[in-house]
Amino acid sequence: MRKGAPVGTRSPWLTFLLRRAIGLVGVLVTLVVVTFLMIQLIPGDPARRVAGSDATPARIAEVRSELGLDQPLFVQFGDYVSGLLRGDLGTSFATSRPVADLLGDRLPFTAELALLAIVVVLLVAVPLGMAIAVACRAGRRRSLDTAFTSATALAGAVPEYVLGTLLILVFALGLGVLPSSGAATLSALLLPVIAVSVGPICTLARIVRRETASVLTQDFMRTARGRRLPALRLYARHALPNLLTSTLTLGGLILTGLLGGTVVVEYVFQWPGLGSAAVGAIVARDYPVMQGIVLLLGLLAAVLNLLVDVVLGLLDPRTLNAKAGQ
Repeated sequence: MRKGAPVGTRSPWLTFLLRRAIGLVGVLVTLVVVTFLMIQLIPGDPARRVAGSDATPARIAEVRSELGLDQPLFVQFGDYVSGLLRGDLGTSFATSRPVADLLGDRLPFTAELALLAIVVVLLVAVPLGMAIAVACRAGRRRSLDTAFTSATALAGAVPEYVLGTLLILVFALGLGVLPSSGAATLSALLLPVIAVSVGPICTLARIVRRETASVLTQDFMRTARGRRLPALRLYARHALPNLLTSTLTLGGLILTGLLGGTVVVEYVFQWPGLGSAAVGAIVARDYPVMQGIVLLLGLLAAVLNLLVDVVLGLLDPRTLNAKAGQ
C-alpha cells in the first residue's frame, strides 16, 4: 500500500499560488491607492490646472464637481474604487472618451512591442552569455572576456531614448531603409524593438555569462565533458537547465524594467501604445488617462513577475519551497 502525503501538509504549488495571489492583491490595492492619490497630491488646485489659467471661477467650480473634488476624501475614494470594480476608469478630459476604451485601443500596440522585445532579449542574451562563458572558461581568451564586459557595460548604459534617437538618425534619416515612426508596417517595429532590447540584452547576457561560468566548474559538467558528448547536447541539456533558475530570478526584474523602457521608446518613435498616450496625457493634464495607464502598467509588471515565478517553479520545483517561505 502506498503511503499518502502526511495529513495537514499542503502542496508546494498550492502554497506558492496562495501566497502569490495574496501578493498580487496587495500590489493591486497599492496601485489603486497610489493612482487615487495622484490627483490629490498634485501641487495647487487640480481643478484649476484642468480648467486652465484663464478659466472663470464658475468654470473651475464646474470642473471641481466633475472631478468629484468637492466631496470628502473617503467619498471620492469610494467612488473611484466602485468605478474600477465596474470597469469604469473615468472619461478622458481631452477626448471625452472612456479611459477603458482608450487603453483597450492602445494596449495591443504596447503588448506587441514589449512581448517581441522580451523574445529578442531571451533569444540573444542567453546564447550570447553562454557562448562567451564557454569560450573563456578556465581563464582562456581574457581579451574576449574583457571586450565583452566593456562592450555590454557601455551599450547597456545608453538610455533607450538616446539609442532610439541615434537609430532614427542612422537608419531612417541617414540610410532611409526603415521608417522613423508609426505602426503602418511590420518594419516599423524593428527600430523600437532594438531600442528597447539592447539594454536588457547587455545586462542579462552578463548575468548568463557569470552563471554559466559557475555551472561549468561543477563536477557533473566535468563528467559530461569526459564522456565526449556533442557540444549542443552538453551545453543545452546539462548546462542550460542548471543556470536558468538563477538567471530568470534576476532576469524577471530586468524584463519588468523593460516595460518602463517601452513607454519611453514609444514616444520617441510615435508608436501608438500606452507610452505615447501617457506623454500626451501628462501634457494635456488628462488625469483620468494618467491614472488608468499607471494602474494598467503596474498590474502588467506584477503579472509578469508572477509568470516568471511560475516558470521558475516549473523548471525547478525546489524554488517553490523557497518562495513559499518568503
